[in-house]
Amino acid sequence: MEPEPHPDLEPLKFLIGTWEGAGVGGYPTIEPFNFGQEISFTHNGKPFLIYSSRTWLIEPDGTLGRLLGTETGYWRPQPDHQVEVTLAHPTGIVEIYVGNVAFNRVELVTDVVARTQTAKEVTGGKRLYGLIGEDLGWAYDMAAMGEKLQSHLSAQLKRVG
Repeated sequence: MEPEPHPDLEPLKFLIGTWEGAGVGGYPTIEPFNFGQEISFTHNGKPFLIYSSRTWLIEPDGTLGRLLGTETGYWRPQPDHQVEVTLAHPTGIVEIYVGNVAFNRVELVTDVVARTQTAKEVTGGKRLYGLIGEDLGWAYDMAAMGEKLQSHLSAQLKRVG
């Protein structure tokens, strides 16, 4: 039996569930691409959300190809509609985001980006998550590889669980 969400999660409750869909990616250092994605927001009754995301390349024929990226972390609501997010990537990057939640919309900006010696040079990010009707839309702007903060990924996902 799943516990009730902690009362502190009220502003983020709209995210709880599993979301699937497709998106587009690009950056000056790579070729544009299409991807499929699954995002999961779960909880265990404590005052945080457990987050995971997986993406796959969508091949030209529309089938799912190789795994592109994964990230996991925690979303921690704070007083006054603020939120803190920690994300870890298997590529050696760890990010801490801070932001705010209002009207089924979350805006986040990096507070800290740390990386291992062998990780890609990522220096900052900005993320936006929000409901578009019944769907979850999100966008990620990234500063990396000597490039300024600019659009990198966006997707529109449907709730599946």
